[in-house]
Amino acid sequence: MQAVVGQEAPFDHGREQMKVLAGLEVTTKSVERTAEAIGADIAQREQAEIQKALQLELPVVAGEAIPFLYVQMDGTGVPVVKKETVGRQGKTEGQPAHTREVKLGCVFTQTTWDKEGYAIRDPHSTTYTGAIESAEEFGRRVYAEAYPTRLERARKKVVIGDGAEWIWNLVALHFSDSIQIVDLYHARQHLWEVARKRYPNNEGKQKAWMKIHQKRLLDRGKIEKLVAALRSIESDNPEVAEKIRTEADYFERNAERMRYPSFADNTYLLVRASSKLDARRWSLSDSRGQECSGPFEEPTRFWPSVAAI
Repeated sequence: MQAVVGQEAPFDHGREQMKVLAGLEVTTKSVERTAEAIGADIAQREQAEIQKALQLELPVVAGEAIPFLYVQMDGTGVPVVKKETVGRQGKTEGQPAHTREVKLGCVFTQTTWDKEGYAIRDPHSTTYTGAIESAEEFGRRVYAEAYPTRLERARKKVVIGDGAEWIWNLVALHFSDSIQIVDLYHARQHLWEVARKRYPNNEGKQKAWMKIHQKRLLDRGKIEKLVAALRSIESDNPEVAEKIRTEADYFERNAERMRYPSFADNTYLLVRASSKLDARRWSLSDSRGQECSGPFEEPTRFWPSVAAI
């Protein structure tokens, strides 16, 4: 019970929850130690499953073919305690880092469509996984999350990401036969950043610029024309010019992953799920208790086997 409340929120809040929900008086440190101990055990069990998947030792589950299997990946910074950022450079030159990147993965299936032909995620098919670790380690983790119960039965595999290079590197290694899509929301977000740089404090001009470049170019998958339009923009402001160049490179690099009309015609989902973590400051041992393999709506699949700890 202490591990459950400890992995949901700051440990002191978990202590309060123990008192409110169970009438038990425990210390904050007790919640922390229990959550970290069980988190370490979960991490060990997960690594064992990952190794089995990589060595193809997991039993293949028979069943009907799955029309579409989706894998989504992302990375986001989470605040951590000082000891976890020693020697790490922050985003601002000369300043120490205050966050560490947690990598998150989501796997789900899609077998049906609504009356208008839009893809519908299968209820209760979604599982999540994540940890603070290298891209190489995370690639093995997300592969194990998909294999073998769904990966081997999928007729088509679709990977959705925000365009980060590390994601496509993992796709090439673990999901090389998949369809790759840059999440439409993030593609639009990159374009909005250009609009705001070009016309700061002028929402009207930002919207007018986006109407042309998003609705007529990006949303229609005309990425070459979008890149050409961006590269034709001249600016005397070095910061603005650099931003435009960076974003033009981003769209050019991901052009084939942004053919949205074609993806829509094939009824693929274009926008990925979001995963959020609470705002507490983490240590890496905290993150072990938060490794979130298993269905999002249910306790992690490891809880029954560690309940006696």
